[in-house]
Amino acid sequence: MADKQWYVVRVQSGREDKVKESLEKRVRAAGLEAFVTQVIVPSEKISEIKAGKKTVRERKVYPGYLMIEMEMNEKAWFLVRETPGIGDFLGTDAPSPMEPHEVAKMLNASLETPEKPTQKIEFKKGDSVRIKEGPFENFDGVVQEVIPEKGLVNLIVTIFGRATPVQLEYWQIEAV
Repeated sequence: MADKQWYVVRVQSGREDKVKESLEKRVRAAGLEAFVTQVIVPSEKISEIKAGKKTVRERKVYPGYLMIEMEMNEKAWFLVRETPGIGDFLGTDAPSPMEPHEVAKMLNASLETPEKPTQKIEFKKGDSVRIKEGPFENFDGVVQEVIPEKGLVNLIVTIFGRATPVQLEYWQIEAV
């Protein structure tokens, strides 16, 4: 009996979850649970502010791909390949298993559920922004530093003709 390894398959983008469910059902129906043990759609939680409301959503880390832990044999390979929505295994001539460090990175990204989701901050150093909330409302500034872990942005704002450093939360500013 060969060892189980992780493989990557292409799937229709946007249908990763449906294809995953379909594959899992087919594996159970065929009784191949011993050969195909895990199917994962790597994703991460991201918090965003839309229309003044904070929302947390899941974002796919690798859109258009599924990771499958399986023992490569003819039955399992055929079952996976013939599942609707699955394109092909990644690899040149034959399916190539993922490297151990890639598997560890992928599993940490998808199985780890952080207490605080990562912030989706679309500003970068040098961007011109307008402050839309707080004591400096309607002032313009330039982004000096973005701190995504804390959801903060450091700005330089000109107040009474003097450049003043200001630290705000990312949702308090907007691009100009």
